Amino acid sequence: MRVVFPVCCGVDVHKSFLVATMITTHSHQAEPVYHKKRFSTFHRSLVEFKEWLLESQCFDVCMESTGKYWIPVFNVLEGIVHVTLANPKWVSAVKGNKDDVKDSKWIGDLFRLGLVPGSFIPCKEIRVLRELTRYRTKLVACKASEKNRYQNALTVCNLSLDSVASSMFGKSATAIVNHVVGGQSLDSEQCMSLLHGAMRRKVDQVLEAVEGFQMEAEQKIRLRIIQSHMAYLDGLIALLDEEIDRLTGSYTSHIKLLCSIPGVKHLTAVVVLSEIGTDMSMFGSSKRLCSWAGLVPGNNQSAGKKKSVRISRAGVYLKPALVQAAHAAVKDRHCDYYGQKYRQIAKRRGKKRAIIAIARMILAAVYAMLQTGETFRPHDMIAEEEAIILKNQKHHQALKEATKLLQAEGIEIPEAFVISLTG
Repeated sequence: MRVVFPVCCGVDVHKSFLVATMITTHSHQAEPVYHKKRFSTFHRSLVEFKEWLLESQCFDVCMESTGKYWIPVFNVLEGIVHVTLANPKWVSAVKGNKDDVKDSKWIGDLFRLGLVPGSFIPCKEIRVLRELTRYRTKLVACKASEKNRYQNALTVCNLSLDSVASSMFGKSATAIVNHVVGGQSLDSEQCMSLLHGAMRRKVDQVLEAVEGFQMEAEQKIRLRIIQSHMAYLDGLIALLDEEIDRLTGSYTSHIKLLCSIPGVKHLTAVVVLSEIGTDMSMFGSSKRLCSWAGLVPGNNQSAGKKKSVRISRAGVYLKPALVQAAHAAVKDRHCDYYGQKYRQIAKRRGKKRAIIAIARMILAAVYAMLQTGETFRPHDMIAEEEAIILKNQKHHQALKEATKLLQAEGIEIPEAFVISLTG
């Protein structure tokens, strides 16, 4: 096999230390030369590791992406040494023949022969933005869990207000819950004073829903804790939104560009940018990007039989955002482009596969738009619009000719209709 990197270094990173194996391949020698060294993960030791690489004229390093332990090493080497971050499944050693020293040697041997595909690592600004958007996703999920606990607590206490109110967290529903949890009685006049908007027409239903409501003191305390926690999470999410808006100030044009896609709103555009960045040359093609995001069916085939075509688990944060955008895109009243495609695919493949297909189309559109800087105008949509315009023109011309024939026969045509055709 051809040696791609004559001088390289394989690194096995752990929490408190790393083991580096430098491999030097000489043209006049059959076997490469190995030089192993161990460093701690303290900053001073990492600087010594960097200096050791530079002294040895080694500018290509490969290490396994083990949790978050690789990040301090990457931060020290970034911009000076070319670092290839490898997925563990590509560099896993044979079971029963591995230790820290052997792992670094194995990673280095695979890397020098060009057998290790590198993982995508965006620039530092995008990485910081990604940390905030992912943290926001976690907080939103935590808030959703608290909402479920809140609803379950009310259901256990025989309060069926969710059957009447469209949302248990609206102004009216919250006021009713706080009133009855406070131990106060509820009559028609009090209920009317607590309700707002369309809920005022449901006074009798609300009174029926809270009838028989019973809650112990401990359950009331639990409910108040849940409410306080949700309010606290709202405050944290608001702080994150402010910081995210500050970081995305330099990407306003990119966000505005992505928002031209049906179903893609501001937050979705920010999440997409935080996950893939703005430099599409890192992926090579839209197919590779979609595969990286886990939106492409797998290929597991043996002996002419397909065992599975399921999509992968990749894109843990990107895929849900795109699926959410796909659901919004197929319901967009202003642009039915994705809605038509969804209905066509759903007839053949089902609704779930159709949504994944739409999410993949949206990501492919994102790739093309970030690469060219053009707004959302697919070729098939342009062709369809041109066909509609041509059809309308032919229809208009046919009406004009029919009007002339009728006038030649002496049939009176309303003047307003004639003006509309000639205008």
